[in-house]
Amino acid sequence: MLNELRHATLEDLPEIIKIYNEAIKDGISTADSKTVSVEDKIEWFKAHDALHPILVKEYHGRIIAWISLQPFYANLLAYAHSARINIYIDKNFQGKKLGQQFLCEAIEQAKSYEIKTLLALIFSENTPSLKLFKKLGFKEWGNLNRIATIEGMDKDLLILGHRIQE
Repeated sequence: MLNELRHATLEDLPEIIKIYNEAIKDGISTADSKTVSVEDKIEWFKAHDALHPILVKEYHGRIIAWISLQPFYANLLAYAHSARINIYIDKNFQGKKLGQQFLCEAIEQAKSYEIKTLLALIFSENTPSLKLFKKLGFKEWGNLNRIATIEGMDKDLLILGHRIQE
């Protein structure tokens, strides 16, 4: 049984890290190239707040996905209503159209946090993520050509944006 997206707690961090480390191994979902530990991500976790949370999705009591909302230029008031969104799904649950459901839920929740614009930063070869975000109305707003080098490979980072409310 799938539960609603809920705010993550510190106790969820080991499962969040497990899913994230799976994504690191795929080489197309994150710029991290080495697995991380819970200790490595505690400050990152604590930096999220009520308006920029980490959300988790559970299936039979097990976290199968997480989504984070992060401030875009946190210290500049002009960007207070913009956020970066990230989604990571347990590899055993990918390809089942769950990402679309989770992302839709997160977008609806983001509206209640007074977020008007969402940004997603996605490597150009991450076709599944690009397809997912574009299906939900995100458009390509920019391309940072060869900005990242991961394991000797230069990668383009696409900036996708979506105005979710006026």
